[in-house]
Amino acid sequence: MAERSFAKEVQQLRVPAGTEFRGEGILAVTKALLESGVSYVTGYQGSPISHLMDVLADAQPILNALGVYFEPAASEAAAAAALSASVNYPVRGAVTWKSTVGTNVASDALANLASGGVTGGALIIVGEDYGEGSSIMQERTHAFAMKSQMWLLDPRPHLPSIVQAVHDGFALSEATHTPVMLELRIRSCHLHGSFITRENRRPAFTLKDALENPRRDIDRIVLPPASFLHEREKLEQRWPAAVKFITERKLNEWVEGDLEHIGIVTLGGLANSVLRALKLLGQADLFGASRVPLYILNVAYPLIEDEVDRFCRGKRAVLMVEEGQPDYLEQNLNTLLRRRGLDTAVHGKDLLPRGGDYTVAALQKGIQGFLQRHHPAAFAAPVALSLAARKGAVDDGVPRAPVSAAAALAPLLPPRPPGLCVGCPERPIFSSLKLVERELGMHHVSADIGCHLFSIMPPFHLGATTMGYGLGGSSASAFAAGAQLGASKPALAFMGDGGFWHNGLTSGIANAVFNKQRNVFVIVDNNYSAATGGQDLPSSRAVNPNRSTMHPIERAVRGVGVEWVRTITRTYDVKSMRAALRAALSSKEPGPKVVIAQSECMLNRQRRDKPATAKAIEAGARVVKERFGVDAAVCSGDHACMRISGCPSLTLAPSGDALKPDPVASVDEHCVACGHCGEVADAAVLCPSFYKAHKVHNPGAAERWLDRWRRRALAWLQARQWRARAHRALFPLEAPR
Repeated sequence: MAERSFAKEVQQLRVPAGTEFRGEGILAVTKALLESGVSYVTGYQGSPISHLMDVLADAQPILNALGVYFEPAASEAAAAAALSASVNYPVRGAVTWKSTVGTNVASDALANLASGGVTGGALIIVGEDYGEGSSIMQERTHAFAMKSQMWLLDPRPHLPSIVQAVHDGFALSEATHTPVMLELRIRSCHLHGSFITRENRRPAFTLKDALENPRRDIDRIVLPPASFLHEREKLEQRWPAAVKFITERKLNEWVEGDLEHIGIVTLGGLANSVLRALKLLGQADLFGASRVPLYILNVAYPLIEDEVDRFCRGKRAVLMVEEGQPDYLEQNLNTLLRRRGLDTAVHGKDLLPRGGDYTVAALQKGIQGFLQRHHPAAFAAPVALSLAARKGAVDDGVPRAPVSAAAALAPLLPPRPPGLCVGCPERPIFSSLKLVERELGMHHVSADIGCHLFSIMPPFHLGATTMGYGLGGSSASAFAAGAQLGASKPALAFMGDGGFWHNGLTSGIANAVFNKQRNVFVIVDNNYSAATGGQDLPSSRAVNPNRSTMHPIERAVRGVGVEWVRTITRTYDVKSMRAALRAALSSKEPGPKVVIAQSECMLNRQRRDKPATAKAIEAGARVVKERFGVDAAVCSGDHACMRISGCPSLTLAPSGDALKPDPVASVDEHCVACGHCGEVADAAVLCPSFYKAHKVHNPGAAERWLDRWRRRALAWLQARQWRARAHRALFPLEAPR
């Protein structure tokens, strides 16, 4: 069950040529693939490109009608290897994943693919996850393109440009026999706009044709002596062919300006932000016209020497706009200009931030510094103070340094570290481990990529390292030496079901069996690849009409030789969860210990249950909803439940008792009745203040009659209590009767 359904939106993929197509960037990419006559598509989901996989899954009937094969791959490496279908056959194939972690996984297959080259168009659509909105290490795809000499497209965040880049990417790949990378930045993936469609095309040469007419070219296989010839072919044939194609098709863009002595070279993905910064500086308009000439690199690699020469010749200085480090393009630009004998000054990281997002504010500051140095006349007219600058002024006449909005708000806002969702079934796993640590002491914990990585944050403080998706088990392998040296504690490693099927089964579990490790592995099985949007997995327990599911993780683990396995089918059962972890960490049996912790992802469950419940209530059916709460009269105000649970629905509230001035625990309206707070309170012997209530919608006649009698009885008892209190207040010295 994916994070959201695109079943309605994908119907736009059927529209005829000449239609104005409106939608999100990912949907536009899918339409462009179909217009390009793609034969097969595969990939691995990951932000910001996950939705492309979800769209393709929902568009399965449309793909089938066009003869396009689609499958979600087990990993990025598996997806990249599938492009081998385009090595010997003129079939167009596309793959997609999250960069740069996905490209890391796929790099072995990509290196071989780029070495041997392709016959059909091979397009690699990469979600360029760089900047403050990213969830990964700050690296860029550019290095991989340079390393393997694959051409890299970076189109402007503009739907017609993105769609055209897909068409150009396939054509460029075929013209140069080279795989082409198309990077879509976060803003491009979620951009909305419109473009004019072309006709969807069935593959001219199908996979069926390839199977029935097999071909083989030994020169395409990466083995000596062919592998030595591939490098010469890249330099002497493919590179010149790419330069010719890019130049003739005018893939890069030019914006003329009247300030001809200066210029800006920018990557296509940053062009809109550059134009916005120029607009704020009064040097561009809303429609893309700029006083400063622009050279927009929709092709980030390779740089075209003749185009660079033509743009920079006669200019005093140019500014290279390139996010992140290393400054590949700035170095390349300097080399090309000096090789051509041009003395144009090149600015870049000296005026712009060395790393991080090139937001409009950052670009505005850098471009302003560039203009002040090489065209100070641009600021001769008075310029109104910005909001940030106005905040620096005070009424007493003493000047103050400008204060940014973020800096001004920082003292007023509490920190908001990322955390697990309300009702997340992974929370009880970590609560249970914290309870076990009270008995057995702390253990080294190797974390993994996924929702469970939030265990490193408060209140759990678990996890020492994370090395990659499904590598939690491998991260702990060196500590297996501790058992040989007589250590009393094993290392503990976490991985999710997504990471397990990605590569954790082989690199983590099978490796531990092979090397006779005594480490403990906890596999968090929440039914889905939850961290990437809730896609199905081999172990998912939902019926998927297009995939084979319901393959138990325990069977796979035992299949590679693990003897000690415990499966907990309800992680909210803190007592059972704690007992399994204690047993695994205390066991002296040889070999690895595996605990499989199962409960469905609460977000996916709510996406399914909430609409069904609302529909049932509207239809008049009897529906019972559970809610948990805290009895303020019983709660001691210790708040240990929060320190062990950390559920966002647990908050503080006034006790309502003058003798208890400290706030007590309270459960807010976001509670999904998972029961964890009560379970952990009971398991930790904290307090009996938690209770469970049942709210009945559309009760029957008998329930309504019983409710009326209950209300009357409670009203009578409350009135009797109030009369007794009033009597004691009026006659305090009277002996009790």
